[in-house]
Amino acid sequence: MNAWLRQMMPDEYVTSIYHIDLDKLWRSGKRLLLSDLDNTLVPYNHPDVPQELAGWLQKATDIGFDVCLISNNKGDRVDLFARSFGVSAIGSAHKPRPHAFLQAMEQFGRGVQETVMIGDQLFTDVRGGNLCGLYTILVLPMNNREWWGTRVVRRVERLAMKRLVRQGLDVPPHENREVSGR
Repeated sequence: MNAWLRQMMPDEYVTSIYHIDLDKLWRSGKRLLLSDLDNTLVPYNHPDVPQELAGWLQKATDIGFDVCLISNNKGDRVDLFARSFGVSAIGSAHKPRPHAFLQAMEQFGRGVQETVMIGDQLFTDVRGGNLCGLYTILVLPMNNREWWGTRVVRRVERLAMKRLVRQGLDVPPHENREVSGR
């Protein structure tokens, strides 16, 4: 596998955050969960914290994880959501550039081996996490509504995904991920 493609290969690929084995991550020494926001935790620009997501966060924090949102969305949207979610956040992160990942690890006093990056995009979330040496988990996007720039990138991402699958990436089953009430 060439170096460019290796940057896109997640350590895990799951249907949603609810399919992540948090206990296994904890046992393996992971302590900090970095997560994208839009289409990873909630649909694009969704303002509220769904009850199921609040339950997931409670489980993660009960285990002992620190959680920080890292999003390329505008800082004010990310900060507002993070406050209602009860976590730290870095908005306008410019992923895949390493600055936001490194800033979050420094904020929580965690190293590369203790940190996980969770997101729905290969080119920003997975590539950024991999460039920093983090354990990366790719989730299926929650729905098809996205920022126009993301929709363009998704076209190229599909080509990379085909190559990753040929290299052995297991694709989780696609479920109807559309959130009701939109």
